[in-house]
Amino acid sequence: EALMKIGLIGKGAIAGYAQKAIELRGHEIGAVLLRNKSSGHTNAVTSVSELPADIDVMLDCAGHAALTSYGPKILSRGIDLITVSLGALADPEIYATLEAAAKQGRSKLHLASGAIGALDCLQAARVGQLQNVAYIGRKPPEGWKGSPAETKLELDALKDATTHFEGTAREAALAYPKNANVAAAVALAGLGFDATRVQLIADPNITENIHEIQSSGDFGSFNFKISGQALPENPRSSALAAMSVISKLDQIKQSILI
Repeated sequence: EALMKIGLIGKGAIAGYAQKAIELRGHEIGAVLLRNKSSGHTNAVTSVSELPADIDVMLDCAGHAALTSYGPKILSRGIDLITVSLGALADPEIYATLEAAAKQGRSKLHLASGAIGALDCLQAARVGQLQNVAYIGRKPPEGWKGSPAETKLELDALKDATTHFEGTAREAALAYPKNANVAAAVALAGLGFDATRVQLIADPNITENIHEIQSSGDFGSFNFKISGQALPENPRSSALAAMSVISKLDQIKQSILI
């Protein structure tokens, strides 16, 4: 099996998980792209132009700002990119820029499924008529700190589950950039950003993040629900999101795909 030279963007919990998994698989980490070099990474670089020419694929583990600033340059250089920052694609301009860069570089932007599943089912279902898709996201109150939920609810005083947002996936992703990736993944797999309904709930009676997709169409209907654990290193990072980046990397290598 041919081994790859992989570049990482970021140094948080997801990047740390990815690094261990890459090394376990025997791939080489050729560069770590960071905002500044003070992190102690021996092969740290601070710009796309400094990336080695023989990098096979980049993994973006750093969030929307990184995808927006580095993504187009990576793709137009002809390097494939795997990202978990799907929420950034809710901005039509960013989406168009990334698409144009990938066409120019004949590269691909691979979207990791992140903290949600059942996206293959949604993608298959939209081949027929897909009537409706709703995403319901529940997190404990502390999971919504630093988001617009703080201005709508007294997060620390909540006794019952309370909805603090209802709208489209595009509105949700733009208003809640730190919580946007799952809503964006559901939108991109199914009916798109403007036809996908989103409800966001702060629930003091749960400890995990609970993501749910409800969908119906020509295929029938389905209801998918997942309770996600966080990475031990960071309560804000989903373990499944980190796993999905590595899963996407594994798929790129395979001759037989599911």
